[in-house]
Amino acid sequence: MIKTEEPIAYGGQAVMEGVMMRGKSAYAMAVRRPDGEIEMIEKPISTITKRYPFLKLPLIRGTVALCSSMALGFSALSQSAEIAMSEESEPESRFEKFLQNKLGDKLNNILMTFAMVVAVILGVGMFILLPTFLASFVPVPTAFIGGIEGVVRILIFVGYVYIISRNKDIQRVFQYHGAEHKAINCYEENLPLTTENVSRCNRLHKRCGTSFMLVVMVTMMILFMIITVDGFWMRFASRILLLPVIAGISYEISVKWAGKRDNWLVKAIIFPGMLIQRMTTKEPDDDQIEIAVAALEKAIEQDSEAA
Repeated sequence: MIKTEEPIAYGGQAVMEGVMMRGKSAYAMAVRRPDGEIEMIEKPISTITKRYPFLKLPLIRGTVALCSSMALGFSALSQSAEIAMSEESEPESRFEKFLQNKLGDKLNNILMTFAMVVAVILGVGMFILLPTFLASFVPVPTAFIGGIEGVVRILIFVGYVYIISRNKDIQRVFQYHGAEHKAINCYEENLPLTTENVSRCNRLHKRCGTSFMLVVMVTMMILFMIITVDGFWMRFASRILLLPVIAGISYEISVKWAGKRDNWLVKAIIFPGMLIQRMTTKEPDDDQIEIAVAALEKAIEQDSEAA
């Protein structure tokens, strides 16, 4: 395993029966097929920041990173679902192959785009519109509305995570989430990526998206305790318009600052997120660890070849 002087901060995502690992130059996704075999997908990452370097500037880069991660995440979920639920039988005729290859790809792209739009609308409704609406009924001065709204938003988020964590299918995805964290922790501790070493590592990680979401909500709460707006619809509009600013600030705090440090202040900031990760990650089995290791090793290999 080749390690650079400045180790690459690998990140990942649990998908359907698999794990996607993202490196500096490419991503790799390992998915367990119905027949038990591992299917690997590896693709280079083409980011818009290569064409427009100004997007790498602080605050701006956070929004760019969030949008690109969401797009890649939805794409990985779509691809993994196809593999995990694929049938072994081959299409018999050329017409069937045409439908499966041509129309199937177009349909998948349409469905993925539709799913992303629906997910964004539901996210805005649940985590922005609903807390703003509920907080408007609390009889407190305008200066305190932002704080009340922030508390309601965090409670909704924690409740949502708890409810979905009770689902058996989601629990399996959370096991892969735990395997992803364990593999990255093993790599960052400079240990060989063996099943035994990975299984002993912590299933929590400070750069997890769950922790990032909590930082976003706390940042939003603090910002709107400072920036006060009268009227429900004006408050709602201000939350939407300032989302890029909030995402940028949160990215600088949780990824660029806390992600590279380990002191008491960092531990205090990430502690609530680490607690929520106890719900969004579960202890994986050896087969799931094998998947995470395969994806991470492939991502490391790709970055080594690109160096």
